Amino acid sequence: MKLGIFAKTFEGTDPRVVLQSVAAAGYAGAQYNMACSGLPSLPDEISDGQAQAVAEAAKACGVEVVAVSGTYNMIHPDRALRAAGHERLEVLARHCARMSTRLITLCTGTRDPIDQWKEHPDNDTAEAWRDLLAAMETAVDIAERYDVYLGIEPELANVVNSAEKARSLIDEVKSSRIKVVLDPANLFEVASLDEQRKVVSHAVDRLADRIVMAHAKDRNPDGTFATAGKGVLDYAHYLGCLRAIGFNGSLVTHGLSASEAAGVASFLTQHLQDGAG
Repeated sequence: MKLGIFAKTFEGTDPRVVLQSVAAAGYAGAQYNMACSGLPSLPDEISDGQAQAVAEAAKACGVEVVAVSGTYNMIHPDRALRAAGHERLEVLARHCARMSTRLITLCTGTRDPIDQWKEHPDNDTAEAWRDLLAAMETAVDIAERYDVYLGIEPELANVVNSAEKARSLIDEVKSSRIKVVLDPANLFEVASLDEQRKVVSHAVDRLADRIVMAHAKDRNPDGTFATAGKGVLDYAHYLGCLRAIGFNGSLVTHGLSASEAAGVASFLTQHLQDGAG
């Protein structure tokens, strides 16, 4: 597995400055965010020069752009906002090749009108599921046009809130363009060690054929998010599950401060080395 980090962990609006920080902290890959180029995370426009600058910075810094963030609320209650998200997704997809990446990460969304990461009771309705299917069909059409892949992430607060729902989406849309970004800390809040291990094992096994990237953060005992290695997640078990399915992609950490980045790199590197021995 290759070690990566959210580029947005580090301050800066110049891709070379940001990716130099990524490399200096001990990471070989980055999940890029257009905010690191001084743009909105999902811009209305990206120039060829701005896209090319990302690829040039990555090459100069020895950092792989493993994905670029394309998150927007795919089931927002306002259809106009959904449509605007699709349009911006196409802008991003059009420039992925120039940025040297083929993976866009998505948010399957929530009915909450303000916060795309906040749970809403209507997320579990048949109507929300139908809206997600329609949104994914649009996204897949865009992905086909620009030869990119779409990474969905099971997340408790979103409509795809479990490995089973991710599997259902994959099976219903029937497109090889849909991949999975797996973050075990998004699959439970408060759970015993045995319960957590069962949830993680099931998710990895159920989604094994689609996992394209793994995330690394953690949970505190009270269920709040924590920096990787600072909480209750059994990393030896998690990484062991990924190895068991032959996963050799990027392990990308996030939800940490820039000052913590080097320490997390050491923590994850040690776990990767221990498991390989």
